[in-house]
Amino acid sequence: MIYMVSSILIFFVAVLHFFFLILEMFLWTRPLGLKVFRQSLDKAKITEVLAANQGLYNGFLSAGLAWGLIHPDPSVGIQIKFFFLFCVIIAGIFGAATVNKRIFFVQSLPALIASLVLFFPNF
Repeated sequence: MIYMVSSILIFFVAVLHFFFLILEMFLWTRPLGLKVFRQSLDKAKITEVLAANQGLYNGFLSAGLAWGLIHPDPSVGIQIKFFFLFCVIIAGIFGAATVNKRIFFVQSLPALIASLVLFFPNF
């Protein structure tokens, strides 16, 4: 049961980061991207290439979490999941410290909760 809960949480984090990829790579200068990231079109156009690069990295995080979820060897899958969850947590902490505090709550907190459920299944 707890394995299912942790898998659902990890899947949620993976989908969230795939959504970030879409936002940053394809919607950065569109109305939804401007609204989500609270920026003007002029600023978005200046930072469009940087955002696309950032989106690609979020895609790698999403792919890594998906890989951990589908890996045929559960002991290897857990290691993969921990690694990518840790990467998400650190990226969110860095983003919160350097860009906006809400990044911690949107990015790091879901990954932190998923990793705690994964690491402490009897908690």
